[in-house]
Amino acid sequence: MAKFISYLKTTSFRNNLIAAVLTVVVLLMAAFFSLRYYTKHGQGLSVPTLKGLAFEQAVSKLEELGLRYEVDSVYIMDSPPGIVVDQDPSSGTFVKDNRTIYLTINTALAPDAKFPDIEFKSLREAQAMLESFGFKLGDTTFKPDMSTDVLQASFKGRVIKAGENLPKGSRIDLVLGNGQGEEEREIPVLLGLTKDEAIFAIRSGAKLNLGIITYEGTITDSATAVVVKQDPFATDSLIKVKAGTPINITLSNK
Repeated sequence: MAKFISYLKTTSFRNNLIAAVLTVVVLLMAAFFSLRYYTKHGQGLSVPTLKGLAFEQAVSKLEELGLRYEVDSVYIMDSPPGIVVDQDPSSGTFVKDNRTIYLTINTALAPDAKFPDIEFKSLREAQAMLESFGFKLGDTTFKPDMSTDVLQASFKGRVIKAGENLPKGSRIDLVLGNGQGEEEREIPVLLGLTKDEAIFAIRSGAKLNLGIITYEGTITDSATAVVVKQDPFATDSLIKVKAGTPINITLSNK
């Protein structure tokens, strides 16, 4: 034991100890700086905002920054096709260069969905079902019938049945019963009404159908254009028509 203590006091021990400490320090520093170099500590990029951009614009931004990208697609109704709707990582995230950014774009091709059974459903029920299946309510017309429910559905003029495959987002036109059967309805006076006012008066007020809409002269503002002609028009000899009869209107800004 005494010899060991004596050895600890020798110059040789001190030199070996200093050498060992220096070696450890050098190894630690080498490892530290190597790791910094390998991970490029303090170097990186802030992910740009890509959501809402056209796909080509997003790709251009990523390529300028040296970032890679991968693309997935979804279909979102009423969103423009080719637009970035999501990105991962999100904008402002700090990443290393050459990092892969995942983009989700809105595709122009709408997927198909099965048409629901809306026959003999009320208008409110039918509209809710259409929307839940990804469809939209188009025009509604009425025909003489004691029921007020949906009697027929059509897409682009073609009658459709439950179970048919249609592109999501399709507008579905409905034929409803007027609840009056063959009862005659008074012809409304539409002259001077705007388009929206006339449609309301025809469909909701008189339970008739909107026919052909035409325009006369230069239309400077369609919202303020008013009805200047209608067919049929109430006269002394013609006051009523059958429920569901179409009324044609002509609009003008004059």
